[in-house]
Amino acid sequence: MQSELHLFVKEALAAKVPRENIKAALAQAGWTAEEIGGALSSYAEIDFPVPVPRRRPYLSAREAFIYLVLFMCLYISAFNFGSLLFDFINRWFPDALRQYESGDLSSIRFAVASLIVAFPLYLWLSSLTMKAIEADPEKRGSKIRKWLTYLTLFVAAGILIGDLISLLFNLLGGELTARFMLKTLVVLLIAGTVFGYYLWDLRQEEKEA
Repeated sequence: MQSELHLFVKEALAAKVPRENIKAALAQAGWTAEEIGGALSSYAEIDFPVPVPRRRPYLSAREAFIYLVLFMCLYISAFNFGSLLFDFINRWFPDALRQYESGDLSSIRFAVASLIVAFPLYLWLSSLTMKAIEADPEKRGSKIRKWLTYLTLFVAAGILIGDLISLLFNLLGGELTARFMLKTLVVLLIAGTVFGYYLWDLRQEEKEA
């Protein structure tokens, strides 16, 4: 069906039909705005006797590897930053039933070590990909980049929803302690920051499209 849509758009543009008229006709035929926009964006808006196809972004194995490592470093950094803050909260508000929490430093050492390795690597890879996109804006349309971004949004949204449900559950049960409240705020801060940034990034991409 997609090939039929692109063929129709190509023939309509070749016949010099205005793009707005093509959009209206396809919308009446039941095609979605996203499908119509994708088909029309496949052809450049330049004055030429026949429709000129746009160059489609090509994702090399190297770029796929970079994006996979980048998002892996993001997940590791976010998880261990939260773990580190949880350890500090456990020390500031100790649980009398869990004395081992204040004496075991292995989790703190592991979280710090993970952040020292993963977070600078995430920043470096992010800078690398942004420079590549600035040099070739078409790379912003990378499919693996979009998939990983939406996966990140899905995970972050799930964490936010689960965290808010847990907060409300404990609030209704009268078990809202300072220790629990601080941990909830940590999760909201980390997941909310990740969700907000990548949602903003997707909206920027839509504006530039």
